[in-house]
Amino acid sequence: MYIRQNLRWSIICRSAWRSVLFLTLYNLTICWLFVSGFTQLAIPWQPVATLGTAVAFYIGFKNNGSYDRFWEGRQIWGGIVNTSRTWTIQALEYVTSRVDAPDLIGHRPAASALELSERHHRLVYRHIAWCNALRLQLRQQRAELWDTDVAPFLLPEESDFMRQRANPPAHLLRKQAGELRILREERGLLNDFQHVNMMNTLEKLFDLQGGCERIKNTPFPRQFAFYSFVFVCLFALMLPLGLLREFNELGPYMIWLTVPFSVLTSWVFNTIEAVGHSSENPFENQMNDVPMTALCRTIEIDLREMLGETEVPGKVLPIEDILY
Repeated sequence: MYIRQNLRWSIICRSAWRSVLFLTLYNLTICWLFVSGFTQLAIPWQPVATLGTAVAFYIGFKNNGSYDRFWEGRQIWGGIVNTSRTWTIQALEYVTSRVDAPDLIGHRPAASALELSERHHRLVYRHIAWCNALRLQLRQQRAELWDTDVAPFLLPEESDFMRQRANPPAHLLRKQAGELRILREERGLLNDFQHVNMMNTLEKLFDLQGGCERIKNTPFPRQFAFYSFVFVCLFALMLPLGLLREFNELGPYMIWLTVPFSVLTSWVFNTIEAVGHSSENPFENQMNDVPMTALCRTIEIDLREMLGETEVPGKVLPIEDILY
């Protein structure tokens, strides 16, 4: 996610130079052919203006849909941040000592402080692993980053098992549910109310994960994206043809003003189309995507501090004004 208020000129030039170069060469060629005697190239301006209006409405509609996908992705990850804090508070405040459980047979001694600390640590660290595993799953980076971003928060055998699954985040939540069952039935550390509350939190995490997977696995409709690009290209090719006669009537040599005005207008339309295209898939680790790495680090810092840890990693800093 780009965080600077204004785009750097280097970014603008890097994204625009190819299209500007092509448009300049094309418009120069059209003007040269016109002054060389091919005056039949000129067409009335009114059809071109009508086409430009239609294209503007179309790419505006497409960009709204693209931004909705990005904003939904950002809202989902905002929900993951908040639900992560809720899960940690429940783990710390519910799993405290033996609870009275009328449906359990026999009396179980109260859990020791060491056992509680280990339980808390395992529940919270496995959740941090889930956040990172979900990020890697969405960005398709599991192979290269699992050992550094997920494995340190899991037991070795648990990490090896999860690594082999097709959907590690789903299996991590399943593991959390199994841990809650053990805490309730075998250890007596959760009563029915607490168990239901924590299961509801897991259900919400499943819903949030499903929302991310829905956006990731459902590409932006190609008919909108493809035709938007085609219509912009068609308008850019027709624009100088409609401007030739208009500038030629202004006087000698004024025909060459067609080049800068046509290039500028075409570049604006092309940029608007490209902005919408960059927002279609918010989980690709690109400049304008949801900053999942930074959000996962925020979750890790908050949760480990809730555990009482003092040595926690720092926040993720932007790289060249881009927060990943």
